[in-house]
Amino acid sequence: MTEWYYAEGQQRQGPLEVTEIRQRFQRGQLTLDTLVWREGMGQWAPLRQMVDELGLQTLADASTSTATGGFDLRNDYAAIDNGTAPLPGTGALSSSPYTAPGAGGGDYSQPVQGGEVVYAGFWKRFAAYLIDYFVLLIPSGVVGGVLGFVLGAGMGATGSGETAVEVVTQLISGLAGLFIAAAYYGWFHASRGGATLGKMAIGIKVVRGNGDRLTLGRSIGRYFATILSGLTLCIGYLMAAFTERKQGLHDLICDTVVVDRWAYTDQPQLQRRELGTVTIVILVLGGLLMLAGFAAIIIAVGVIANMAS
Repeated sequence: MTEWYYAEGQQRQGPLEVTEIRQRFQRGQLTLDTLVWREGMGQWAPLRQMVDELGLQTLADASTSTATGGFDLRNDYAAIDNGTAPLPGTGALSSSPYTAPGAGGGDYSQPVQGGEVVYAGFWKRFAAYLIDYFVLLIPSGVVGGVLGFVLGAGMGATGSGETAVEVVTQLISGLAGLFIAAAYYGWFHASRGGATLGKMAIGIKVVRGNGDRLTLGRSIGRYFATILSGLTLCIGYLMAAFTERKQGLHDLICDTVVVDRWAYTDQPQLQRRELGTVTIVILVLGGLLMLAGFAAIIIAVGVIANMAS
């Protein structure tokens, strides 16, 4: 971990970590003219020369804006120090933990860089998928069933064979489910929150590799890329358990990452590495359902075998 020092009059202050340097700059304790130093530097240098290395680009822009009559947010950081700041999720900077910005600008703020990023591992993502699966199960089944029934009835009225009617009914039902799922994942992942209902419940979200919000096109493309992850015997999904940034094959293709809901916000310390109660409960229920399914299959096979004998 790199340790930094800064000059305060004739005194050297430190050592400090990068996050502490950022916080002191935000509070106005350091300015762009403050002299700083770290091991490896030949001499002390003004903070303005270290902006990129310390990830102060957005903060430095805010400081410059203040000097020219813009907004001054330093009182907010003073409120954090003295305990009068609003609770996380209720303040001006943290109206929601799902604050991935709008791609291409718009009225969204830029993602907060420089803080720690906790990536969502395989089991959190799997738990979110289970929730989304059951969320989509009913509407996909109802819409697909209705469309298939109507089309099948129409084909039956024209004298089409039963086999053709069944094939077309299954095809229409499958396409309807695919369209609903693509619309669901595409819209939610491209929304301001960057999370489906399942991901919101688990406390994770999908963003670009640099923290930016997904465009609708990239979000829909990511959904279809998940099909490729499934066609590889689900190895594309399992990659999320072994890659450095917990990325599946579809994430690598689309330059996306799944992170904690507080990543890239002004409250990165609220991120959680542990699974959490909701995740554990969903995984346990999912495991029980899978066991029940296997048991039902075994029982059915046994019944069929007895009937055949």
